[in-house]
Amino acid sequence: MAAAGSAPAQPAAGQSPGGLRAGFARADITPGQPVLLAGYASRKELSQGVHDPLSARVAVFAEGGRSVVLVSTDLIGYYGETSGSMRQAILEACGLEPEELFLTAIHTHGGPQLGHDPSRLPPSNVEYTRWLEGRLIETVGAARSRLAPAQVASGSGACPVGVNRREPVRDKDGKPSIVLGRNPLEPVDREVQVLRIAGADGSARAVLFAYPTHSTAMGPRNLRITGDVHGIAEQFLETYLGNGLIAAAFAGASGNIDPWFRVLPEFRAERGWVPEAVLLGTFLGEEAARVIERVPAGSADGPVRSVFRTLRLPGKPRNEEAAPADHPPTELNVTVGRVGEVAWVGLGGEIFNEIGSAIKAASPFRMTVVVTHCNGAAGYLPIAAAYPQGGYEVRSSPFAPGAAEQLVSEVARMLNEIRDGR
Repeated sequence: MAAAGSAPAQPAAGQSPGGLRAGFARADITPGQPVLLAGYASRKELSQGVHDPLSARVAVFAEGGRSVVLVSTDLIGYYGETSGSMRQAILEACGLEPEELFLTAIHTHGGPQLGHDPSRLPPSNVEYTRWLEGRLIETVGAARSRLAPAQVASGSGACPVGVNRREPVRDKDGKPSIVLGRNPLEPVDREVQVLRIAGADGSARAVLFAYPTHSTAMGPRNLRITGDVHGIAEQFLETYLGNGLIAAAFAGASGNIDPWFRVLPEFRAERGWVPEAVLLGTFLGEEAARVIERVPAGSADGPVRSVFRTLRLPGKPRNEEAAPADHPPTELNVTVGRVGEVAWVGLGGEIFNEIGSAIKAASPFRMTVVVTHCNGAAGYLPIAAAYPQGGYEVRSSPFAPGAAEQLVSEVARMLNEIRDGR
């Protein structure tokens, strides 16, 4: 287990280390030319136009010489070995410690596939990846340069946009199996977690919200760039709340959760039909807005602390359901931070919903925001009960039974560590 502690980081130039401060920035990251969209191996054509723009949104919290930098990007995630290189470039350029950075993606399947290998990706995707690195460095720097006294308020609501996607069926021989579909009988964590960050005068400067679902209302036949459910919710909130406010989304533990309407071929709009991605994204955004309307007054108290570890969890071969006893462990990056009484847990993979709920239940903090696709892209991490059932997530997972339990235990330990100030 490799670890980085929460050693004090240098405050941005011109900023004093005392008191809770926050800074925000947003940048357009919509590709300027056709690219191969991420998320579906069957999709081979390049994108054809833009349904809604993609953005990077950064929130920086600082107190006592320490900082937490939350980067939300309207992308599928940092696959193709881009997580390490992108993260390292930001750390070096911005003078950050490893535990300070939460580099996340909302997991839309309507954004560009990232990568540096021209033998595997079109030139436009490789060029976009290089450009994105510089864009993110600029945006993080801009947010850090805008640090100002801040108050943080939090609250939660609920939304039925997400549903368990592991649908039980029987194959042609009558044997039970699991397919990707809709299984509304399974319990789901539908919590919408919302943070409202205001300046010293009480005026809202940013909203951060988290909800557990894949952003996959649109499927492989869609060729239009889109932030899908999370991205459209962000755009709705920024338009509705106005005043230049930044609304950043984070994908919760949703390895087995899809939108109610999923993998659709196109944005339908005939005879008054509301495109499903727009319907679901607006639904989520409106629930976040309702939470904002009733959150209590914010607190200007810290502390700000964080810790980063690379866990070695029980592993198995990808694309196999069995887990040999002698298979080497699989690494998973975990970043845990706190801003006052709100904790952030960043997990570098696609984590099942039940694991996120278990982490929340084990946390000593008043609110614990579990964020996936953060600082890594290790793959699916199912719960133990899913392995006998099989299915896509189990087959493709590099983790073996027992990984979920170890993850929850270690995250709880890390949360208590930053709670106690160690």
